[in-house]
Amino acid sequence: MKVVAVSNAKGEITDAQLLASAERVHRQLRPHLKDYQGRMREVLAGGAEMAVCVVDGEVAGITVFRVLEKTHSGRDLYCDDLVTDETKRSTGVGHALIEYMEGVCRERSCDTFSLDSGAQRQQAHRFYFREGLVITSFHFDKKISKNPTGTKFS
Repeated sequence: MKVVAVSNAKGEITDAQLLASAERVHRQLRPHLKDYQGRMREVLAGGAEMAVCVVDGEVAGITVFRVLEKTHSGRDLYCDDLVTDETKRSTGVGHALIEYMEGVCRERSCDTFSLDSGAQRQQAHRFYFREGLVITSFHFDKKISKNPTGTKFS
């Protein structure tokens, strides 16, 4: 099991083959993404980074994250997406990705590590608690554009 960067802090894709290989796993969380490669290039160019966990030569998990300066929590590494292939859950993949992001936090002097998780994702919530994360706030969204998103507004 090895975590490998797909992009760097400048938003540059460092391994296009891994980006392509990540799509199958990433779509398990984000099936709505059209033109996956194009959308990920936009997201990464906008300040996000991506890493994958490779097991036996295959992508078993992905993370998309960014470092932000926030008024309430200081320098924060915010995890947009954390996905473990549904066939590889409870095998250490998610833990390896969180450890990777915590390492980035330390390298970049982050004060906090955070993520949002859909209210319905109870199995993920149990995992996050085991990893030492706590619920610190509610997150609110309001749909503005007509573009499809992964957020349910109902």
